[in-house]
Amino acid sequence: MFRRMQILFTTILTATLAMTTMAAHAQKTDPEVGGAPMFPTKNIVQNAVNSKDHTTLVAAVKAAGLVETLEGPGPFTVFAPTNEAFGKLPAGTVQTLLKPKNKAELVKILTYHVVAGRLSSKDLRKLIKAGHGKAMLKTISGGTLTATMADGNIMLTDEKGGMATVTIPNVYQSNGVIHVINTVLLPN
Repeated sequence: MFRRMQILFTTILTATLAMTTMAAHAQKTDPEVGGAPMFPTKNIVQNAVNSKDHTTLVAAVKAAGLVETLEGPGPFTVFAPTNEAFGKLPAGTVQTLLKPKNKAELVKILTYHVVAGRLSSKDLRKLIKAGHGKAMLKTISGGTLTATMADGNIMLTDEKGGMATVTIPNVYQSNGVIHVINTVLLPN
């Protein structure tokens, strides 16, 4: 009798765990960015090259020589501006930055969008709350981004006062997380 109850309990427990795992997987589907699925098993660069909304960012990362870095183990939190975000810059800015003679400036701008570690939107919200409405994020360029909340959205303010909204949070990668933003952030 005891053995049967033990087998029954084990069967019920196994079935419950399987259903819970399937339900969790069904709720956590890979998000699409720029019309392409983003796979948590791929790294930041492998996913970004498939997003039609990030072709300018990918071209800039290549021109800056940062592909190998962003394919590395990280983890990194990347605030990824869309093509539309780059389009908000003054005319000719992107073309000028992509020139080899401006590589140092391009590297500084791109690395200003990267924070060491894997910070989910939940982590960012906790940091903002702990900072009484502000979280100061140190970028790998050595600059600072200020994270705040507005209308339920995570906002980032750069050192020049420019603001970006996180439009797609928590795009998990094998070596970090991407948060899509709608404005290019600029360091001092």
